[in-house]
Amino acid sequence: MDPEIVKSIVGNAVEPVVGASKNAYVTFLAGAGDYVNGVVGLAKGLRKVGSAFPLVVAILADVPVEHRCLLVEQGCILREIEPAFPCADADQNHTYVRNYFLLNYCKLRLWEFVEYERMIYMDADVQVFDNIDHLFELPSGYFYGVVDCVCEMSGDVCPQKLRWPQELGPQPPFYLNGGMFVFEPDLTTYHHLIHTLSITPPTPFAEQDFLNMYFREKMKAISPEYNLLVAMLWRHPEAVDVEKAKVVHYCMVGSKPWRFTGEEENMDRVDMKMLVSKWWDIYNDASLDFNAGVGGGGSL
Repeated sequence: MDPEIVKSIVGNAVEPVVGASKNAYVTFLAGAGDYVNGVVGLAKGLRKVGSAFPLVVAILADVPVEHRCLLVEQGCILREIEPAFPCADADQNHTYVRNYFLLNYCKLRLWEFVEYERMIYMDADVQVFDNIDHLFELPSGYFYGVVDCVCEMSGDVCPQKLRWPQELGPQPPFYLNGGMFVFEPDLTTYHHLIHTLSITPPTPFAEQDFLNMYFREKMKAISPEYNLLVAMLWRHPEAVDVEKAKVVHYCMVGSKPWRFTGEEENMDRVDMKMLVSKWWDIYNDASLDFNAGVGGGGSL
């Protein structure tokens, strides 16, 4: 039997369920690739740290039934969304830093999830190693995230030297990473986000550039321990305390734990191997598999 999902139809929010959580974690999954392993790992990681809130997975229609079933078995709530793309008149051959960044504009659909008052978004290549539920209690009305380091992908020596796309207007006071952020779903914001996207040209960092542009007046930076980008280990070691990292973002080439070989540049580091090993400890722990009635989000 196919897993039960909730389809997100533009302009029609899902009715809140009586007794359901007002807060949730959320991630995004597309296609039949191996990122489903990351989502499973994230679901188990949230259980390990004792999170009180469910994990919602925003999926595109091309996520296969087998992967959907696996996620439901791990207690995830599936929410099918439509793709979202930038200005149709723009150069569709625009060079993104990474080709798959185009799909990341789909994250804007998350603002339609108004059955939740507040959500914490995390990419599928993120893992939690400490409870961060307290972030749901941050003052409302802001877009929260961790200041990014783009050294590895831009060739710059520090995040302050980010080449901000001039077509997006004034540069924000700082630049947040789009792999983890705290936000409040809202239909008015959602419709304006999608409209703005339709008239905005694509840029190298895709949705990350867009979110920094859109929320430039409402951005708040939180501690790097809530989104430790693994490139910081070798780019800015003086700013990193691995032992205090609550959230780790395996965002560099060769760092995805489920693909890890240790052969790519910087992947032979002791600290990198340690973080990958910690991810696998969670993923392989059968005691963290979802058991109905013992935590987890289940499916709608």
